[in-house]
Amino acid sequence: MLDLIPLLAGAALAAGFPATFGDAPRSDDPEPRELRVFISVDMEGLAGAVTGEQLGPGGFEYNRFREIATEETLAAIQGAREAGATHFVVADSHGNGQNLLIDRFPEDVEIVRAWPRPMHMMEGIDETFHAVFFIGYHSAATNPEGVRAHTFSSANYTSVALNGQAMPEGAINAALAGHFGVPVALVTGDNVTVDELRGFLGDVEGVAVKEALGFHSARTVTPARAQRMIREGARRALERLDDFEPYRLDTPVTLELSFKHYRAAEVLAYLPIVERVGARTVRYQAPDMVEMARFFQFVGNYRADLSP
Repeated sequence: MLDLIPLLAGAALAAGFPATFGDAPRSDDPEPRELRVFISVDMEGLAGAVTGEQLGPGGFEYNRFREIATEETLAAIQGAREAGATHFVVADSHGNGQNLLIDRFPEDVEIVRAWPRPMHMMEGIDETFHAVFFIGYHSAATNPEGVRAHTFSSANYTSVALNGQAMPEGAINAALAGHFGVPVALVTGDNVTVDELRGFLGDVEGVAVKEALGFHSARTVTPARAQRMIREGARRALERLDDFEPYRLDTPVTLELSFKHYRAAEVLAYLPIVERVGARTVRYQAPDMVEMARFFQFVGNYRADLSP
């Protein structure tokens, strides 16, 4: 019987069939395509989020909205997988950076948590990724519309500008991704946020889970509907990934920070690398977006009385 195996193999080759049997792959089959997605998650743009009661540990709805943030992120991951995504890094980027319920995520997802971190809301991004998703984002401090509109810190900054243009967090974070050649493919939040970011990034896939009525009010869809919309949006985004271009800024990058109070601008101007250009505004020139992000994190995190 063993003598028949070479004969059978030869007959199979002559007939055009592979010489191996079962599910073994052919040696010339292409490797499965790797598709890596980086997801940055905020909370002001979640379905139903309108006030501080949903956005920090002291709010009576915060624990529920930790679940909603987790569910919207998982919906984006599910939709991305349906379009072929294979790897995910999720940056928990709101408040204390410890909002997402990490035990709810699949084992193959990595999560970036807490502060400080050099790349802030984009910590973990690099040139190996193929797409970026922004989940739960909001509009800029300089935008008169949008739920909870601010730029990085509502307590500290009135404007954050790069190369002379005031920007929302999403555009700044998109420029960080663009430094590595990675495009933003999906943005979720209120309608103002989606429109604002399309003004910077072009026709990215946008999912508006609520309509802004004011700084503290919105007409919102339910969490279940938002999750379905985000899952479908994530799948569409990766299906049309070739439509998106990385958002790149000219270098060197000029950062202008405008503060709510005088003292920060005054003291930062003691540094020879910082120029005070207004009562509450300083200017810093960075060689690229990565160095801009590191300086910005220094400004936001340094205190003379830092404890271990």
